[in-house]
Amino acid sequence: MQASSATIGSSELERQLEAQRPALTGYCYRMLASPFEAEDAVQETLLRAWRGFERFEGRAALRSWLYRIATNVCLDMLEGRSRRARPMDLGPSRSPDAANLNTRPEATWIEPIPDNLVAPEADPADRAVERESIRLAFVAALQHLPPRQRAVLVLCEVLRWSAKEVAELLDSSIASVNSALQRARATLEASGISAYDAAPPMNEAQRKLLDRYVAAFERYDIKALTSLIKEDARQSMPPYDMWLQGRDNIFDWWFGPGIGCRDSRLLPTKGANGSVAYGQYKPSPSGSGRDPWALMVVEVKDDVISELTFFLDTERFFPLFGLPPRLED
Repeated sequence: MQASSATIGSSELERQLEAQRPALTGYCYRMLASPFEAEDAVQETLLRAWRGFERFEGRAALRSWLYRIATNVCLDMLEGRSRRARPMDLGPSRSPDAANLNTRPEATWIEPIPDNLVAPEADPADRAVERESIRLAFVAALQHLPPRQRAVLVLCEVLRWSAKEVAELLDSSIASVNSALQRARATLEASGISAYDAAPPMNEAQRKLLDRYVAAFERYDIKALTSLIKEDARQSMPPYDMWLQGRDNIFDWWFGPGIGCRDSRLLPTKGANGSVAYGQYKPSPSGSGRDPWALMVVEVKDDVISELTFFLDTERFFPLFGLPPRLED
C-alpha cells in the first residue's frame, strides 16, 4: 500500500491506520506478552504514525512503516526488563498445599488476550494461524528470546515476511536476520514449541467435552471430572507461582485448600489465546450472589482437558473479556 500526504485525507488516513490495529495488536502482544502493554504500544505506534505522516510521503508500504514504528516501540518497552513467564517456567511443580502459595508482581506473568482483539474478521485459515501463534505456550516460548530475535521470528515465522523485508525494517542485513532467525528457531525447538503447530478448529466432540466439564465443575462432581481431565494435566493460578502437575494433585487442591470454589458458576466468554475461556464466580461470603474469582482458560488436547490456567486478577481481566463484575442469584 502506497500513501502520501498529498493523496490521502485525514479521515482516510485514520481509516487506514485503524485497519492495521488488530494485526499490530497481535504483533505487539507476542512481543510484550501483555494485552494492556500491547494496547499501549499500538496507541503509541498510531500516534507516532499520525504525527509523522507528512515525513512518510509514501516511501514504503504503510504497513511496513507501521511495523517499523511498532517494533521500535516494543524494543524500547522491553529494554532492561525481565521476561514475562508462566508459573511452570519459573520452577518445578509443587504439592497442593496452601503453604506453597507465593505471589509475584503482575509484571512477572504472561497475561491472556481475547482472540477477537487479534483477528476479529480473519478468514478461518488466518484465524487458525493467529490462534496458534498467541497460545500461552508459544507466547511463553517467545519470551525466552532476546527482543530483536523475538521480532525477527514473529515477523518471519508468524507474519511470513521475507528476510529482506525484515532486514529493511530493522536496518540490518539479510545475513544478520537469517542468523537471528536460525538462533531463535533453535531456542524454540529446544522448548518443543513451533509456530507451525496445527490449530484445528474446535470440533463437535470437543464442544460436548467442554459442556460436560462446565456441568461437572459446577456440580464439583469428581467422578465426572476424572473422565474429562487428562491424568498428567497441569494447573496454574497467576499471580501465584505454584503450579500443579497431575489430575490427582489438581483434585487434592480443589477438594482441599481450593474447596471454596465448590458451587461456582462458569460464564462463557471470548476465547483467550486460542483456547476456550470462562469467567468463574464463587459464592459470595455475604450469602448473596457470586463474586468474581478467575478467568479460567481451558486447553484441550486429544479430546481431554490438558491444562487449566486460572488468572486471578479479575479487576483487570473481566472488563477486558466483557465479563460482569459479579453474578446475582
